[in-house]
Amino acid sequence: MTAAALELRQVTKRFGDQAAVDRVDLVVPHNKVVALVGESGSGKTTTGLLALRLLAANGGQILLDGQDLTPLSQKALKPFRRQMQVVFQDSYASLDPMMTLGEIIAEPLGIHGLFTAAERRDQARRWLEKVGLDAGYATRYPHELSGGQRQRVAVARALILGPSVLVADEPTSALDVSVKAQIVNLLQDLQADMGLSILFISHDLSVVRSLADEVVVMLRGRVVERAPTDMIFAGARHPYTRALLDAVPVLDPKARRRRSFMSAEEISARTPRYRAAELETQPLVDTAEPQLVALAGSHFVEAIVTG
Repeated sequence: MTAAALELRQVTKRFGDQAAVDRVDLVVPHNKVVALVGESGSGKTTTGLLALRLLAANGGQILLDGQDLTPLSQKALKPFRRQMQVVFQDSYASLDPMMTLGEIIAEPLGIHGLFTAAERRDQARRWLEKVGLDAGYATRYPHELSGGQRQRVAVARALILGPSVLVADEPTSALDVSVKAQIVNLLQDLQADMGLSILFISHDLSVVRSLADEVVVMLRGRVVERAPTDMIFAGARHPYTRALLDAVPVLDPKARRRRSFMSAEEISARTPRYRAAELETQPLVDTAEPQLVALAGSHFVEAIVTG
């Protein structure tokens, strides 16, 4: 069986007594896009940073193409950094204002000792064109660009090393609707062209609908639902997922859902309940705590199980 491009197994991160990420399992298959969604504070960005080993986990494993990265030192991690790259939400803060766009995009090549200086400049110009900008932008500075253009530069910098895995952390949240769609389309094109595996982090289910193969929903540091994208939109089982879907804007007023705002107590009260015999795999039945259980067709939901 082929190893996943990226896999998290029971990954946990605590800040003091608070579990920001609580025993999360996550799989990003090769050449697929997995969306990690949830509201602010759900733990999704922390999960992305843990996946990249930019934060140290308190427990669990992070595997890149089957290789366990968890015990590796920062020095030992460097070769793997070429294979996993990130695009952050705030493109302006992530681009050095004192460097030209050409220098910014070429910088990862220099860090990894790849090519001559002239070749790195040529590569940077080619990547500007690949993300939809003119090669002449190489001499410009970040402050001269719009938000969407800066995000294209951030994408170019992340992909110039030819990684196999990209973590995109809210890359469209600061953009207006039309530019947001352009960046999503750009990522779709590059993903298909390069065979990328993408972990796309977002609070907005409407953004991920056309991009993601699978949706993973997080709440208070835990995965509460996971399923192929079509299943999530057609038949979400967890009340929190349904609340996120209610917030998705639609053009047809007849299709509009009534937006629901639920407290933590209300979400807990509406947690799905199943008998063990109804489930695809045998869950634990001696606990009153909700657990992620398998329904039909690769659909998982956090539920309370009775015997």
